Amino acid sequence: MSARIGVAVMAVLLALYIVLVGQRAVLLLLSGDGVGIAMGVALITLPLIAAWALGRELWFGHRATQLGRTLEAQGGLPDIDVAVRPSGRPVRDEVDALFPDFRADVEAHPDDWRAWYRLGLAYDGAGDRRRAREAVRTAIRLEADERRGGR
Repeated sequence: MSARIGVAVMAVLLALYIVLVGQRAVLLLLSGDGVGIAMGVALITLPLIAAWALGRELWFGHRATQLGRTLEAQGGLPDIDVAVRPSGRPVRDEVDALFPDFRADVEAHPDDWRAWYRLGLAYDGAGDRRRAREAVRTAIRLEADERRGGR
């Protein structure tokens, strides 16, 4: 739940940033000065990019949570017993030892979103957030394809 609160706080702060920068951009555009207009255009572009990035990240989080709940309801979440640190994070060496199984599952079933999601969980447990996000993005795409194709 604390992650959701963190996301909500960051989203509100970014939305506030977008509004404030957008206000300044309009004032610069209305200034009539060439440099002010150029800066106003730049300041409008930045909040648009920020809004797009915020929307993309929120959508990723929503879809990843949905897939996790679906996989849990199907009984497909890995039942792994690894040691955890006081922070609650798994001990990396123990998670690293599990990678061959998750990787083999993805190689055996490259079109199965469940295998990709489990691989993403393993990457996340090992602290490799970039690969975890890539694996979960692949799972999201494959699940959407499965829903559309009715597989």
